[in-house]
Amino acid sequence: MRASTRRLLPNLIFAAAILATIAVYWSGLSGGFLFDDYPNIVENRGVQPPDASLPSLVRAALSSPSSEFKRPLASLSFAANYLATGLDPYWMKLTNLVIHLLNGLLMFLLARALLVAASKSIAAEAAPTEAASTGSGGRTGVMAALIAGAWMLLPINLTAVVYVVQRMESMANLFVLLGLIGYMAGRQRMVATRAGKGAGTGLLLCISSLILGTVFGLLAKETAVMLPLYAFLVEWIVLSFRAPPAMTAASEAGATHPTHRNKSDYRIIGLFVVVLLLPLIIGLVWLLPGLFHPSQWSTRDFTMSTRLLSEARIVADYVVWTLFPTPGALSFYHDDFSVSTGLLAPWTTLAGMLFLAGMTALMFWMRKRRPLTALGIALFLGCHLLTGTVLPLELIYEHRNYFASFGLMLAIIPYLAAPPRPSAGATSVATAHDEHPGQSQLFALPRYTLLAGLLLSWAALTALTAHAWGNPLRLAEDLATRAPQSPRAQYELGRTYIIYSHYQPDSPFTRLAYAPLEKSAALPNSSILPEQALIFMNARMHLPLKDAWWDSMIAKLKATKPGVQDESSLGALTQCARERNCDLPPDRMMEAFIAALSHPGPRPRLLATYGDYAWNVLHDHDLGERMTEEAVKAKPDEPAYRITLVRMLAAQGRKAEAEKALRQLEALNIGGRLDGSLSELRAMLARQ
Repeated sequence: MRASTRRLLPNLIFAAAILATIAVYWSGLSGGFLFDDYPNIVENRGVQPPDASLPSLVRAALSSPSSEFKRPLASLSFAANYLATGLDPYWMKLTNLVIHLLNGLLMFLLARALLVAASKSIAAEAAPTEAASTGSGGRTGVMAALIAGAWMLLPINLTAVVYVVQRMESMANLFVLLGLIGYMAGRQRMVATRAGKGAGTGLLLCISSLILGTVFGLLAKETAVMLPLYAFLVEWIVLSFRAPPAMTAASEAGATHPTHRNKSDYRIIGLFVVVLLLPLIIGLVWLLPGLFHPSQWSTRDFTMSTRLLSEARIVADYVVWTLFPTPGALSFYHDDFSVSTGLLAPWTTLAGMLFLAGMTALMFWMRKRRPLTALGIALFLGCHLLTGTVLPLELIYEHRNYFASFGLMLAIIPYLAAPPRPSAGATSVATAHDEHPGQSQLFALPRYTLLAGLLLSWAALTALTAHAWGNPLRLAEDLATRAPQSPRAQYELGRTYIIYSHYQPDSPFTRLAYAPLEKSAALPNSSILPEQALIFMNARMHLPLKDAWWDSMIAKLKATKPGVQDESSLGALTQCARERNCDLPPDRMMEAFIAALSHPGPRPRLLATYGDYAWNVLHDHDLGERMTEEAVKAKPDEPAYRITLVRMLAAQGRKAEAEKALRQLEALNIGGRLDGSLSELRAMLARQ
């Protein structure tokens, strides 16, 4: 192959991967919003600003209900979409696809840098005087293009594109990848052939890449905090903390090769003490006391110990779902998962632990022999240390593998795509320095066949699933089929039927809605969402409400402390009753609220919802005001509760108290984000 063709081949392969990714995702850009899209985007007025003024943008940046850290950069991107094209999911998904393609490009650049670094690492071990050789540049580029292309097509990464709210994940990883690429570039300067040349600027680039990449990534999602760990794993496995080569007097006089001394660079070690070890210690001191408090787990159906047991199975499953996915495995909803209660309950718990232990042992064994394979395993396992250990998060989400899947691609693609080992006597210096120097000719065809089969199957399943996402009804039916025992999947199917019924009693979709909703309500570990949907639907259509629906909802609220979905359900019923669109018996609604509030430490959102119902539906102003005050005390930095309290006080003619509450609200007016609300409240008080 001509040299010019070899140079172009990686770019051609990557360009083909870009086009293939666009093709498989294109049909999924239509369709609608789903699940967490509603509280974060559709029902979040903050990311639907009236203009691009500073107060509107600050309000948008601080509007996310997903996290205490607010994820302002992701929220601002949703607001930008809204300002440009309104609340249209097509353009929001298209933006997600563009971010995914940009991440694919960064994966290509990062994989190429890692391949080159790994070849130098092996060369340094085998022949120090030739450590600067980069091996076959064309082959390195082809490997990097295949890794990035495979990653872009993986079905397990689909939700980061077509599930709008998971832009938070893909955007956070955009900065993680930029940080890693910057770190690799800085280290390359630091270990340049000529001792010390560019070392100062290289170190500065390393520091700034890790700090800025982490900070900007955190503004999109907290998973970006893992960037320093990823860089540490690259350093430990591939770069070995190497200091710049020491120069002999001869080399300083113009000799070609420096004398290499395998010394550690203590500046790099110190860097990781500052950006990784110290923050880790501070984070553990901050988090661990709370994690051992029972209240942290009160809304979950698992404890810390059962979560750790369960995650052993889940992380092992992620490996299978990434490499050999099936529609049943990638079902989006995983609330039908059975929590592990012991090493053999179920037996796959122990099997999962042994599998992960085997992966860890393989990583250590491969570290010197095949550093990229070891690094890929380390990145995959390291990625799940945040979301797959002690934090009381939901157990399973496919998008948690958005970066982790890159590790698996880094581990297997170079092995499957490695060229056949050349015949005896034909081995070149470049081949000897490759991280994967070639496999036996006997196994070349099976390896290539397997690689081609994997790429085709990944693209096909991604295209098939994206097509389902392109239509809300098709998606709901597809996900309910994939996960027949998932309460959420069955609920979403029933809810979609309700939407398509347009609240017409004689619609065929109305009749279809009952079966999946009642099935969802009866499944283990279901929230009150299906009961709420049944009550809501019949109340809107002025049809009879079954006592069994109320009894089931109230029993669930008594049995378990309400979670976010339960609070949303009560909020939806309250809004419907307040707007007089639903005929809801007050005694049953009161039973539901009392059951929800029977648990210690009710959350402020639940208190505020009860206050809303008491004030606007029951017209019990004393109870409404008291519940709103409790919500303010529980979350004093939330402006919405204080705004409601000022309105309540003003409506009762208690002007002095309202003005005092208004002054307290003004302290939360960061960047003018509350200017509109404050002006409205001042005008209300001025009229009194």
